[in-house]
Amino acid sequence: MSPLNFDYVIVGGGSAGCVLAGRLSEDPTVSVCLLEAGGPDTSVLIHAPLGFAAGAPVGLNTSRFESVPQPGLGGRRSFQPRGKVLGGSSSINAMVYIRGHGSDYDGWAAQGNPGWDYASVLPYFKRAENCEALGANEYRGTGGPLNVAWLRSPSPLNDVFLRACEEAGIARTSDCNGAQQEGCWPSQVTQINGERCNASKAYLTPHLRRPNLTVLTRAQAVKINIVERRATGVEVVIDHVTQQIHARREVVLSAGSFGSPQLLMLSGIGRAADLQAHGIAPIRDLAGVGQNLQDHITATLIWRTARTDGTLGLSLAGGWSLLKGMREWRRQRTGVITSNVAESGAFFSTRPGLNAPDIELEFVLGMVDDHNRKLHLGHGYSLHVCLARPQSRGEVTLASRDASRAMTIDPRYFSHPDDMTHLVAGVQKAISIMNAAPFAALQGQLLYPLNPADALDVERDIRRSADTEYHPVGTCRMGPPEDPMAVVDAELRVHGLQGLRVVDASIMPSLTTGNTNAPTIMIAEKAVDLICGQRF
Repeated sequence: MSPLNFDYVIVGGGSAGCVLAGRLSEDPTVSVCLLEAGGPDTSVLIHAPLGFAAGAPVGLNTSRFESVPQPGLGGRRSFQPRGKVLGGSSSINAMVYIRGHGSDYDGWAAQGNPGWDYASVLPYFKRAENCEALGANEYRGTGGPLNVAWLRSPSPLNDVFLRACEEAGIARTSDCNGAQQEGCWPSQVTQINGERCNASKAYLTPHLRRPNLTVLTRAQAVKINIVERRATGVEVVIDHVTQQIHARREVVLSAGSFGSPQLLMLSGIGRAADLQAHGIAPIRDLAGVGQNLQDHITATLIWRTARTDGTLGLSLAGGWSLLKGMREWRRQRTGVITSNVAESGAFFSTRPGLNAPDIELEFVLGMVDDHNRKLHLGHGYSLHVCLARPQSRGEVTLASRDASRAMTIDPRYFSHPDDMTHLVAGVQKAISIMNAAPFAALQGQLLYPLNPADALDVERDIRRSADTEYHPVGTCRMGPPEDPMAVVDAELRVHGLQGLRVVDASIMPSLTTGNTNAPTIMIAEKAVDLICGQRF
């Protein structure tokens, strides 16, 4: 078939890709094509906030990846779901809006990436958001595409959790995305009018009628076409037909921390020996492609309670509550269906002298076991204890030359010994919070009992049940040319090639302190200015 010609071709319609397509197409003189391997984001289970709890475990709009067996998890495979739909993982996540700590970005700049310090990226966070929750101030923006709100119908159990944190010495912070991250907080969520505000709804859907914007769904990119060290387009399969999408200016990879390194490798960009092992001729020997994988590892503590009010559960009372909630949501966009399940949380440090918290807590309104794939009758609540600044590093490598097949994913959880030490301390502190007086009335009992005073018992429980918090980053690391493991430079251009950038969470040199969706959107907002040659 004859090639389709555009100025910019963006591979991946997830959080970053939607930002890029929406922003770049604001210029009517350029043409933009967005390629997404999944389908459109039309399911009610995307737009009804609670719907993600039912959709992701069964693979709706999701690639159900798994890691290789992890020695640090007792040989278990880690579940690694990623969004496969317009909006990407912003269409299946828990909608918690966390930017990270300012020192995260100062650290990026210190690693040889000018323009990525906190003062430089803050304007892009502000430009992206409409902070309905707090309004405009020194740290927060209004008028942006991404709506950030308080939950419309929060559970009364959030107040119990927040009071328990305070009793345990963790004060409330007025805004964990503002002047002080450390402390406890009600969740800020990417919702608007009681619906999920994914990246597609924020940046793409309002502009689908632009004549210079083409969105192709169920379009599997299989290769970047490169001529004389310049990316000229993308080979893509749509309805079993191979087509060539030509890029006059740039190809931008936004396929995520698994998809972006995969497409680079399939196109001959990566560690030469690994490519040759798969019969791929190296075009650019870049040792860092697929390396530097980082992820938040999370221990999940689960309590069972006889109390049904304010919790989610499998019972007659819970079923009746959901039925009433569906009716309320259809009529008013309020009620239990607007819950993101992880309705409150906290940041704290396990030891003095840290420049940022190393533990994030997320209080969850149900017995969420094994990513909600293991169900229990009755009601309860859970606490995610997330190691916010892990030191372990893994990799993703090719498993096949077939672009539709998963990568070999190896996070190497707990390969750095300090990670277990610090997570054990985090779990011990977390249990003290959940044993505080405010929780006494709930009379919750641990579903999997452990002795918090015994560090070895806590460690055994972590190895039994801990898993990803769904935040893989770093596999196309940003860094200067002299960094042998850097894949892109500070303007996100692939080293040694022209007309090719990577714009997504894979470019992070190090993981941010907290959830990664907001930082990914910021990266794409900044990338728009880099592509257009502008400065904020």
